[in-house]
Amino acid sequence: MPTEHQRKPGRIQTLNVVAPPRLTDRIPAVLRQRDFRNFWTAQTVSYMGDQVTSIVLPLIAVMTLDASAADMGLLVTLQQLPLLLFSLHAGAWVDRRGRRRSTMIAANLASAATVATVPLAHFTGSLTLLHLYAVSFVTGTLAVVFSVAVPGLFASLVPREQYLSATSLSRASYSFSFVAGPSVGGAVVQILSAPFALVLDVFSFLVATVLLRAIPDREATGEGTADQEPKPAEAAEDAGKPRDGIREALRFLVATAVLRAKFVSGTALNFFYTVYSTLLILFAARDLGLSAGLVGAVVSVGAVGALIGSAVTTRFSRRLGLGPTYLVGCLVFPAALVMTPLAHGPQWLVVAMLVAGEFVSAFGLMLFDISGATLQQAITPDRLRSRMQGAQMAISYGVRPVGALVAGALGTLLGVRPTLWIAVVGGFVSVLFLFRSPLRRVRDLPDEAEWPRPGAVGTVPTKE
Repeated sequence: MPTEHQRKPGRIQTLNVVAPPRLTDRIPAVLRQRDFRNFWTAQTVSYMGDQVTSIVLPLIAVMTLDASAADMGLLVTLQQLPLLLFSLHAGAWVDRRGRRRSTMIAANLASAATVATVPLAHFTGSLTLLHLYAVSFVTGTLAVVFSVAVPGLFASLVPREQYLSATSLSRASYSFSFVAGPSVGGAVVQILSAPFALVLDVFSFLVATVLLRAIPDREATGEGTADQEPKPAEAAEDAGKPRDGIREALRFLVATAVLRAKFVSGTALNFFYTVYSTLLILFAARDLGLSAGLVGAVVSVGAVGALIGSAVTTRFSRRLGLGPTYLVGCLVFPAALVMTPLAHGPQWLVVAMLVAGEFVSAFGLMLFDISGATLQQAITPDRLRSRMQGAQMAISYGVRPVGALVAGALGTLLGVRPTLWIAVVGGFVSVLFLFRSPLRRVRDLPDEAEWPRPGAVGTVPTKE
């Protein structure tokens, strides 16, 4: 009789060996899709180039053209003005035209040509402030056109169940550009001089264009998007006047309670944060006595917080739900900034308080930014996506110039520290209404809203 240690005839003994996870298994599923990978890489390259330009253009104005404070203010204003002037109309035009990929490529090529005129003018000795003003306004306008086309192309490349992870990757790229972009721009200025540093941005536009061209143009071939086929009736309706298309997008926004809550809270936070950020550097340098290097380090740490936040938002959303994650982010983002008006004492303590506040605030920013963008992407019908993106840029971002003016007025009348208190408390209080909004009940990715719908009340499926 064989013992238990002896091999029994006719039976093959096997060992269950668990293979270690491969490195590729840790890559997000959405990045294994070549088309989205090209899209995401193009975004990342463009963001880096934009951040380099945001540092280099003001340096050119100051170092080469001896710009005054008023000149600098006008330069920044002209770059932001297209958000107010063109966002809604650009969104309506892109939705009506379709072909988002080709629109983004055209905007990139036009931006490259525009930026390239600066080093060329410098080389020929014809560079002026008026030239920089024109470049700022034109590139700002082209950035609006590019941005409103992004959601439609995104939807054609990403399955709905991967919206959250794909949005997290996109926002991580944006955050990384804020960390690395200014440093790269500063280094290139030291090596090449400020005007020629813009060659980097021209190169980034061209690289992004090549990557976008590698993506199949599904809209051009009539394949629609990953979410839905375009309907003839909808196409005919969208062929009307641009003003009608804008009205339709605004009606959809007003009728959809979740998006309405997102837009109101986002607009309020943008306003109060602009009041805060307008005075931050002045407060840190003059009132707290920090050097330019320390101020830059504080801002960079905030960007690192945003990068980490973008990496963990998906995990938060799966545990808490999309709506609650958005709500938590809206509260953490302004609340953490209380460390700035509270800052006092020895320099090491002041720096520690500012760093903590900026880091946690940026972390909260990513929680509400990524979850909010995912909700908007999921709820909005494909034919309205560019218009809704334009509406967000015009409404939520359009309050920034107003916030800057209010910051200057209150800082002059009340002082810088009291104005920072108003900004922090105002931002926190302005989003408390979300506790009573349907947005807090949205757990899973909502269905795309039906539109038009008679007597719509703007609800979306929720999971208690």
